[in-house]
Amino acid sequence: MAGRAPEPIAIPVWAWKREEIRRILQERDIAGLLRFAQRYGGASQTRLAAATGIAQGRISEILNGRKRVTSFEVVERIADGLGMPDQARMLFGLAPLNLAILTGDSTAATASTAQLSPPSVEEEEKEDRVKRRQFISLAGAGIVATAGSLTGADRIAAALTRYTTSTTAHGPSLTIEALTKAVRSAKIGYQACHYGAVAQQLPTLLDRLAAATATFTGDDLQTAYILQAEAYHVASSVLLKSEERGLAWLAADRSMQAAERSENPTTIGASARIVTHTLMKDRHYGPATELATSMAERIDHDTAEPSPDSLSVYGALLLRGAAAAAKNEDRAQALTLLDEAEEAGRRLGGDHNYQWTAFGPTNVLLHRVTIAVALGDAGSAIDYARQVRLDNIDVTERKATLFIDAARAYAQWNKLDRAYEALMTAERFAPEELRTRPAVHQLITDIHARSTGHLRANMTELAERAGIAA
Repeated sequence: MAGRAPEPIAIPVWAWKREEIRRILQERDIAGLLRFAQRYGGASQTRLAAATGIAQGRISEILNGRKRVTSFEVVERIADGLGMPDQARMLFGLAPLNLAILTGDSTAATASTAQLSPPSVEEEEKEDRVKRRQFISLAGAGIVATAGSLTGADRIAAALTRYTTSTTAHGPSLTIEALTKAVRSAKIGYQACHYGAVAQQLPTLLDRLAAATATFTGDDLQTAYILQAEAYHVASSVLLKSEERGLAWLAADRSMQAAERSENPTTIGASARIVTHTLMKDRHYGPATELATSMAERIDHDTAEPSPDSLSVYGALLLRGAAAAAKNEDRAQALTLLDEAEEAGRRLGGDHNYQWTAFGPTNVLLHRVTIAVALGDAGSAIDYARQVRLDNIDVTERKATLFIDAARAYAQWNKLDRAYEALMTAERFAPEELRTRPAVHQLITDIHARSTGHLRANMTELAERAGIAA
């Protein structure tokens, strides 16, 4: 019957537990995964096409090895179309749909896992610990196979899987002073868009911090936890740049754990920012908005005398919540949160980089550009961008983001020559921002496809410099 929805592909639960699918998922063998769906779900190529949104001809080419799947969005569609359970999703390098596995929040559990009688407090705590260990174990098992699009990502993955083992990294480098200097270096490198260099530094740093938290005591231990939270924050941020979302989830979770152990409210709020970012990357815009705003309210409520650090984290959380609300197409909430962040910027009194937030009035204006683009308001985005004074932006990553957002706005406006100019400026500030980020690759590819004449030739050269295959 015309218009009738296809029956969903039903793969038995036991089939997802077979050793063969574990190998397929760890290796991201898309052809093997589709053959698995054919064998255990009885899925024809037509049903696979309907379930995943991939043309039947392309399904055939993937199965025959003539085409490869490289887009993360397509990988997600395949996982959704096959009804992939959370344990399999994590082996596949994707975040689980049930976020309780990450957060240990029993209220986020799906109805399918709810019990008939409420569990005791002891049972809930035990289940939370099991879920967290399960996530770490499964993600670690598939982590090295999914990493690789960013130089050094595989080494970060290995460091993440060594979470509780590196307790022998003693020596002169294992002091609070040395660790503080190393974390500061990683933060500065990230904000300067030196992602490859930072990715190379992080594994050793994460090992040293694991050793520190296993051996330090007293105030030194609390400081080590703060530094560990910041280092995992950097690791997650770097991994998100290259769309290594499974790894980024794991690093963000580690950052939050370390922050909680530090018992420092500002550090906890700072780590919540990266958790919010990972939620946004997986399109969990509602939970991302809720987390950012609730953590901002917590900081505001718990801080009788706001310090520059707490005020900066508070404002940065409001901006992250505004960005998530815009992605969720909630214009009213996005603009309300932007206005609240603007007030926080006025209270701070200028543009600063407390807690590595780069927060201040200029950062609020930069987010107005980003949010206008997200809401499809290209004209407003360009108007806001023209109001930005570059001299007020000390963080290279923020400068590059401004011009990439401007390029998106010009592309929405069909002013492709101006979009090219904005991308060229972003490249001058931060070449790695163009080379590393798949999202920017997609923007360049889109503008290139719509260009003609000299502009098309210029876009071709830019694409080559960014490492985009023809």
